[in-house]
Amino acid sequence: MRDIQPASAALEQAREELLGRPNVVATGIGFKEVAGSRTEEIGIVCSVERKVPASELSEREIVPRAVAGVPTDVVATGPLRALAVHRERHRPSPGGVSIGHYEVTAGTLGCVVRRGEERFILSNNHVLANTNQGAVGDPIVQPGPYDGGIRADDTIAVLEEFVPIEMLEAESTCATARGIAAMLNSLALIVGSEARIKTVSTRIVENLVDAALARPLADNLLADEILRLGVVAGHGMAELGMEIRKSGRTTGVTTGDILQVNVTADVRMGERMARFTDQFMAGAMSQGGDSGSLVLDKESRAVGLLFAGSETTTVCNRIEHVHALLNVGS
Repeated sequence: MRDIQPASAALEQAREELLGRPNVVATGIGFKEVAGSRTEEIGIVCSVERKVPASELSEREIVPRAVAGVPTDVVATGPLRALAVHRERHRPSPGGVSIGHYEVTAGTLGCVVRRGEERFILSNNHVLANTNQGAVGDPIVQPGPYDGGIRADDTIAVLEEFVPIEMLEAESTCATARGIAAMLNSLALIVGSEARIKTVSTRIVENLVDAALARPLADNLLADEILRLGVVAGHGMAELGMEIRKSGRTTGVTTGDILQVNVTADVRMGERMARFTDQFMAGAMSQGGDSGSLVLDKESRAVGLLFAGSETTTVCNRIEHVHALLNVGS
């Protein structure tokens, strides 16, 4: 097992400053690349939407060559977006197939999880709960609406529970709102009040998971296995360099390696952004519609829940956070 503690300590101190640089969308611990080839040197990896020549950047905008003695690397991933799109009807429904809240496009049914003797469908919040917009009891259709699923014929479950996703908020740029706030603040000065009004407070709230549960309408509507991968053999711990695989709605079974851990990423969720911490990152092993896929190690143990990515990158929640926040087990 590789010692990533020095790099982790350095990243913990520097990640807010690094994420504040233009174009940086994620930071994590990974293997440094030289001339496009992976080395065994561990460093801090900064993912950017696109690489920009140093000559076009100010000194403040350039990612430093090292942080607290730990080397850095810059990789181009493109913008990170929550993945969602989808396919065929399955009864009983295994993991890896199209599913979704009746008002979304579609995503992937991750797997069956348990709380005591009860079985539930595990996938993403943005797949089953319409990114916080769903309500407990809402219909979940398989296949997802994008793939032809409709409430009348294809409802397989209802939304049971989801972990809310906290969005990044920026101070309002609305001229009317700023004008009203300025007028009220002027009045407050006249009457001697110390209270002041801001249009919107800037805040950063970090998320650990994009996860939700659905309760099946009947127990026999669900299959315990994952399509083309079989039955999940418990759960493990995602580690740097680990071989992983998944079965998803769009790209089917794909494999890869964990390229970064301790990842903090700003992910586009529709028109807004959300910050996720303690994630892990792999390469191009997913596309839109694969969101919600369960990520397995080579022993078929669950290690993560896929939820976002780009043309070159896949971002996953750690399965231990998913289990803890939803109070479920494999």
